[in-house]
Amino acid sequence: MARRLFCATRALLLPPAPAPAPAPTSASSAAAAEAAASLLPLLPCKRRKKLLRKLNSPRVAPIEPEAARRVPALDAVLDRDTAFRFLHRARSFLASLPPPHRIPLSEAGKLYRELGFPRGRKVSRSATRHPLLFHLPVVGSVPHLALTPFMCSLLEEERRIHDDLLPSRVRAVRKLLMLTAHRRVPLAKLHHCRAVLGLPDDFRDRVHDFPDDFRVVVDPRDGRHFLELARWDPALAVSALERDFVVDERRVRRTFRFAVPHRRLMPLDAEDADRLDTATTFPLVSPYTNGALLKPWTPEAEKYRVGVVHEFLSLTLEKRAMIHHIVEFKEEFGLTRHMYESLQKQNRAFYLAGTEMNWALFLRAAYHENGELKEKDPLVLFNEKLQRYACMSKMDSRETMIDAAGLTE
Repeated sequence: MARRLFCATRALLLPPAPAPAPAPTSASSAAAAEAAASLLPLLPCKRRKKLLRKLNSPRVAPIEPEAARRVPALDAVLDRDTAFRFLHRARSFLASLPPPHRIPLSEAGKLYRELGFPRGRKVSRSATRHPLLFHLPVVGSVPHLALTPFMCSLLEEERRIHDDLLPSRVRAVRKLLMLTAHRRVPLAKLHHCRAVLGLPDDFRDRVHDFPDDFRVVVDPRDGRHFLELARWDPALAVSALERDFVVDERRVRRTFRFAVPHRRLMPLDAEDADRLDTATTFPLVSPYTNGALLKPWTPEAEKYRVGVVHEFLSLTLEKRAMIHHIVEFKEEFGLTRHMYESLQKQNRAFYLAGTEMNWALFLRAAYHENGELKEKDPLVLFNEKLQRYACMSKMDSRETMIDAAGLTE
C-alpha cells in the first residue's frame, strides 16, 4: 500500500551521476496585541492611528489572522523561545571563547545580535536574570560577562550528549543532503541551522571524521565550502510519511488535501467532493525523488515541495523551524515564492505561528494538545533542564542541592 501512496520509481530514487521547563511569566504576543486593540476606542484620534499602524505592522500582525484557528499552546512555544533567547545565544557565544569563557562588559554590550538581548538595553540586565548561569566578575577593575562554574559543568554534560547522539545526527544530515537537488549544502548554512537540527557547534570540524558519508568540496567560483554526500543509501530514502503510512494509513490520508477547484454548476455533495479530493491528492510524491524532473506549477510539483518541507521538519530537533531556516535551503530544495500558500492550505499537517515578519512552522502530529512534544530528544530534555535552572535564584539552587544530597544519603 505504501508504494501506491508515493509514486517514486526506482529510477527517480537513484541519485544523479523529567518535567517541562516553566513557562515564561510575560504575556504572549497575541494576548498583548489583543489587549492593545481593546484600547483603540478609548484613545484620541492621533494616538489611535499611531497604535493602529503598529498593530497592522508585519512585526506585530499574526501570521494566522483568524483567532479561532490559532493554537495558544503552540504560540506559547515561541514566547518561551523569546524569553530564553539570551540564555541560549549567550551560552553558545561564551562557550566558543577560550577558557575562562568571558568577555569585557563594554564589548558584550555591542553584541546584541550574538548574545540575544534587546538593542539599546544593558547586557548586564539580561545576565542578572540568570544568576546560576551567568555572573559579572571584575578582572583588573574591568567588569566582564562570564559563565559560572555551574554553567561550565552543564556545558560539559551537553558535550557528552552531543557525542552520544553524533551517529543519529550524521544520519539526519545524510537524509538532508539526499533531499537537495545536487546532494550538497554549503557548510555555512548547516552551521546557521545547527540549533534547529541539533548539531554541535563544532560539526563543521567533525564532518572530516566521516569520509564514507561526507566530503567537503570548495566551489572554485566563490570559494565557499560545501558538504557533499559521499554515497547514496536507498535505506535512508524513506520519508517519515511513508513510515507513518505503514503504521496508520487512515491518519496519513486525513492529513493532506490537494483539492480540485470546481464550479457550483457541478453538483457535488460533501462525500463526493472528498472522494474527488482524495483521487487528486494520492498518490503523494516522495521528497527523495528528483524534483527537477517534475513540471512546475503542477499538482505533482506542489506535492513534492510540501513533502520536502514535511521531511525537513521531521529531521529537526523539535519538529519545527522558523521561516528563515527553511528559506536558507530554498535553492537546494527547489522551493518557490508560493510556498506560503501551499503550506497554509495544509492546515492539518502544519501550523503557522508567529507574526507576518517572523513566523514558525510546526508539525501538528509531533505535538500534544498542551504544546508538549510527543517524543523528546535527549538534547531537548537537557535544554528544558537548563531553562529550569535559568528561572532559579541562588537560594533556590541551594535548596535543590540540599534536597538532592538528602535523597542520596
